[in-house]
Amino acid sequence: MNYRITLLPGDGIGPEIMTVAVDVLKVIGNQFNLNFEFQEAPIGGVAIDATGEPLPKETLEKCRNSDAVLLAAIGGYKWDNLPRHQRPETGLLGLRSGLGLFANLRPAKILPQLIDASSLKREIVEGVDIMVVRELTGGVYFGMPKGVFETETGEKRGVNTMAYTESEIDRIAKVGFETAQKRGGKLCSVDKANVLEVSQFWRDRMTQMSSEFPDVELSHLYVDNAAMQLVRWPKQFDTIVTGNLFGDILSDAAAMLTGSIGMLPSASLGASGPGVFEPVHGSAPDIAGQDKANPLAQVLSVAMMLRYALEQPAAADKIEEAVLQVLDLGYRTGDIMSEGMKQVGCKEMAEVLLKVLS
Repeated sequence: MNYRITLLPGDGIGPEIMTVAVDVLKVIGNQFNLNFEFQEAPIGGVAIDATGEPLPKETLEKCRNSDAVLLAAIGGYKWDNLPRHQRPETGLLGLRSGLGLFANLRPAKILPQLIDASSLKREIVEGVDIMVVRELTGGVYFGMPKGVFETETGEKRGVNTMAYTESEIDRIAKVGFETAQKRGGKLCSVDKANVLEVSQFWRDRMTQMSSEFPDVELSHLYVDNAAMQLVRWPKQFDTIVTGNLFGDILSDAAAMLTGSIGMLPSASLGASGPGVFEPVHGSAPDIAGQDKANPLAQVLSVAMMLRYALEQPAAADKIEEAVLQVLDLGYRTGDIMSEGMKQVGCKEMAEVLLKVLS
């Protein structure tokens, strides 16, 4: 099997952890008879420095002409004061819309080896395994009109519009239900239907779609209650589906249940074409180039890519098992270090992982 993978190392620790991901793919490729053709492109801060744009047209074109896109991290202090349209994050939004990536899958699974890293009590988080399915290209982030306008009285007024069409809700609902089918068969739809008309519309569509998935148990929660329940009793959740804004907030909250955001991957998928797979952590410019980065979330993003984009579940399983074995052996980067473990840098963590894989 031959696959073309577009690599977007980005900024900060991105190039360091991307190197590890590529090495892992080469080993896996040899073991499973998979041939990977890699093409690299700039995005984010490095793209701004090189071209003046956070997402050059050439980068988007390379991504479109690939089987999957592997992204590391973007952003940093250097570009924080640029106009909004020139910031690294704008490049990420452009990538999502340019590839039609409307569904973001964010797992939050407690690894037994890292359970004490959570800020919540062991009995609360032990066994937690949640998948947050977030709508990615609609809602308040993309709704029109938006901007800062002057009123008739001369006062300025900031406006953003939360809007969803029937088709936008139905397609993310389908992803949510299908994801729940592959997991525990429970789907919780999160909205704010008691206040927002768009949320009531969302709830109505979710309820109507549920008739097509009789094997999935559908429930509804208001977003404020869902946030509370995530820290009160997270084990009640299996799969969560929600809109762009609520999903942005709840997926980060769910990630921190694990206490190790440096361990969490994500996938952004469209109806067709390549998906984008990336760790949920940032570019960590304060430790860039110091061999301190944790590459494991990037490696687990590779596993998600193999599973969801390339349909190679056995290869994905092999990578995930290797990560668990490395943790069982006691190796830790600084962000997940605990007493009695062996602290290593990015390069040594990669060496141990590759050895286990081999």
